[in-house]
Amino acid sequence: MSNSTIDPHANQPVLTYGALLDQAQAAMLMVHGRGAGAEDILYLAEELDSAGIAYLAPQAAGYTWYPQRFLAPLEANQPWLDSAFKKLDSVIKQIAEAGIPAEKTILLGFSQGACMVLDYAARNGRHWGCVVGLSGGLIGPEIQPERYPDSLSGTPVFLGCSDIDPHIPKQRVLETAQTMEQLGAVVDARLYPGMGHTVNEDELEAVRNLMQGLHG
Repeated sequence: MSNSTIDPHANQPVLTYGALLDQAQAAMLMVHGRGAGAEDILYLAEELDSAGIAYLAPQAAGYTWYPQRFLAPLEANQPWLDSAFKKLDSVIKQIAEAGIPAEKTILLGFSQGACMVLDYAARNGRHWGCVVGLSGGLIGPEIQPERYPDSLSGTPVFLGCSDIDPHIPKQRVLETAQTMEQLGAVVDARLYPGMGHTVNEDELEAVRNLMQGLHG
């Protein structure tokens, strides 16, 4: 079996924007959604741009991190799901090796990417700079707290989603907020009436506010 079958995302590129990583004061891992690419999520970086921040956006193989819905049984999304987490882990290690600590590292994703960063943060409990899930929730048919043994230690978490999102049930957003709070995060969850599967200005402003104070 080839490595591309076992670990499909391993050799995919990581696009960058903003400050050079070895000169940055903070970093943001940005994870795109299904059917999109790293360059698409980096458009948000232009909206959020803050001097001194390095933005890193990995590309999923085939423009999707895992093939089934995020609510599917975990095994139904393997080996792509484990490969996706390994890819995020490799970027986080790159950020850490550049001297940027977790408390100055932001995890942000949209849609499938939001599900990825939320689950990654919960699996890797520590005080992150902040975690932003735009139209996403924790992964699996139900939330299993035993998968998240470590504390998020006061990490600010922002969740934004439509209350009628066709891909992300409102109840999963609320369950995700509750679980993250139980893990010790400080959660700001906002449901937007009638919004489409998109990102709005209120969400961007909330992220900008979270990014304040991560400099220096």
